[in-house]
Amino acid sequence: MASTASHNAAKGPGSEDTGFFGHPRGLSTLCFTEMWERFSYYGMRSLLILYMVATPANGGPGFPVSKAGAIYGLYTAMVYLLSLPGGWIADKLIGQRKAVLYGGIIIALGHYSMAIPTLGTFYAGLALIAAGTGLLKPNVSTIVGQLYSIDDHRRDAGFSLFYMGINTGAFISPLLCGYVGEKVNWHYGFGLAGIGMTLGLIQYLLGWRHLGDAGMHPAGAEDAHEARKQRRTAKRAGLGLMAVGVALALLAISGILNITAERVADAGGLVLAAATVAAFAGLFSTGDWSPVERKRLIAVVVFFIAACLFWANYEQAGSTLNLFAEFNTRLTLFHFNYPASWFQSLNPVFILLFAPVFAWLWVWLGPKDPSSPVKFALGLILVGLGFAILVPVAGGGRVSAMWLTVTYFLQTVGELLLSPVGLSAMTKLAPARVASFIMGIWFLADAVGNYIGGRLASVYESFPLPELFGIVAEVTVGLGIIMMLLVRPVERLMSGVR
Repeated sequence: MASTASHNAAKGPGSEDTGFFGHPRGLSTLCFTEMWERFSYYGMRSLLILYMVATPANGGPGFPVSKAGAIYGLYTAMVYLLSLPGGWIADKLIGQRKAVLYGGIIIALGHYSMAIPTLGTFYAGLALIAAGTGLLKPNVSTIVGQLYSIDDHRRDAGFSLFYMGINTGAFISPLLCGYVGEKVNWHYGFGLAGIGMTLGLIQYLLGWRHLGDAGMHPAGAEDAHEARKQRRTAKRAGLGLMAVGVALALLAISGILNITAERVADAGGLVLAAATVAAFAGLFSTGDWSPVERKRLIAVVVFFIAACLFWANYEQAGSTLNLFAEFNTRLTLFHFNYPASWFQSLNPVFILLFAPVFAWLWVWLGPKDPSSPVKFALGLILVGLGFAILVPVAGGGRVSAMWLTVTYFLQTVGELLLSPVGLSAMTKLAPARVASFIMGIWFLADAVGNYIGGRLASVYESFPLPELFGIVAEVTVGLGIIMMLLVRPVERLMSGVR
């Protein structure tokens, strides 16, 4: 069985490649690919819940907040839940490179579908974007990890630079898509997001050669017989899912089955819980893991739990906090009325300012660099404090934009402590033959968090905001403190990986 180290070393271009700010030249290709993918995703996401609650007179479907929150939570959860089959498809069937390409094409088609002003194309677009992101998201991050050997000191800094690419797209998109969507036409904003993904695909193909062999071949099938067996399994699974989908559609059309957005969202929550249990049960029961690998997988479980709660808070940026911007925040600056969606650019602009500082800090600290569990604990505490400061002002009328600005700043610092470090830790803790699957599990934590964040938005109008924000803050800060107390045991589980 190949080790993680040998896996990465075989795929990566080597430490002599320093063509992109001291990092492998292929990192620039992946940074810009992810930048445009995030442009498309965050541009659409900044509009999504605002579009759903907009009245027909304002160009929206006029969904109640409870329904909009349920749809938002289900959609954003599925975006990340589908990273699990997306990682499996790459590992076993087509490799990460093709998975990223096919995923980007499907995402672009989804955005263009949402540009058509009908409810049918709206829901179809959400489904396509979720499926495409499931293919692209875990695999582009896995390729980044393969550009470095496991002991390359540039690794964490490289993921921070990758994170800057992500957030360049996330910063620009709400300003452009948000303005076009809110001030001109919602569907034009969705279409603009599709143009961004198309630009990302063009850039990815132009930079293909700089990635070397990284992500070119499936890691799970080492002989032709096994490869054929896995393709048959995938074909049967695909046909089975299509059959279920067709059956449900026929039952709904005939009136036998009453399908509503709320019921689908409730069912999605059950699927999410079942997928989480199945993923970890399968991971621990089907691998011939060495003692060190098994301990590291237990560390993955700890990080997964912490990440779930972190993202449940952080991902309310597009749901609860987006509604707070729309209904509870003054949206005027020097007599200019700006869109509520522009607040979605605060977090990425803070990351662009501070990610280089953190990237430099981790390298400068060297052996004194805090371990991943310490960074996770601090990230949880900070994201909880971001909600705590809103408690005193959440119960009144419209408040200054500075309150949300400070909230997003605290969340950004917490994200820089947790998210790029978590990405890097997953690539180091994962056994070689399940590298993309472990990355899919990392994004499964994001799925759980997004689902919870969306469902919290469902009670925005029916639950007192000071209590809602207060509970969120108390739970998150409390878990951060517990995580800090467990730093030493978790470090021992990581078996030398920092």
